[in-house]
Amino acid sequence: MISGVTERVRAAQNAVTRISAAPLLVRAAIFVVVFAGFVLAFPAEVLPGRPILFLAVAALLPAFGPRRIWATFTALVTVGGWLFATDGYGRPVALWRLLAIAALLYLGHTLCALAALLPYDAVVDPELITRWLVRSAAVLLGAAVLGVLLLQAAGLGGEAGYQWVTVLGLLVAVGTAALLGWLLRRR
Repeated sequence: MISGVTERVRAAQNAVTRISAAPLLVRAAIFVVVFAGFVLAFPAEVLPGRPILFLAVAALLPAFGPRRIWATFTALVTVGGWLFATDGYGRPVALWRLLAIAALLYLGHTLCALAALLPYDAVVDPELITRWLVRSAAVLLGAAVLGVLLLQAAGLGGEAGYQWVTVLGLLVAVGTAALLGWLLRRR
């Protein structure tokens, strides 16, 4: 039994010494992006004290387990925080905040996808990460422009309009995730 523990300790030490910088930076970026989303979404009155500690721990989860459910969990916590801030605390719905939270949600998701592909000891060409981030920036810009144009064309505005769009988007995202999960289990 002791030899098994010793082997595990040696394997962990070997793994730690083999960690490379690029996968570690991607995982650090996941933490920063998810935590920034939490801070932007939740009301400022709630953040001081223990809640900020819990949110920091929650932001660490997708950084350590990007292949697991933690990215979805933190996205739902972020959207819940935004809805809590607008409904529970009466924060006015601002388009810049809505677009920033959406951008942070997308960046967190895409960085988790990148981190899921990179083992801790991967040697990565910096151009790969640069191209990944440039493509993500293009998607964010296109989505922001299209989102603003569609909101203007549909005449949605005010608190009820943005919240309606947010709740509908959340339902579509959860439905899509459930459908994809069902299809993957079916294979």
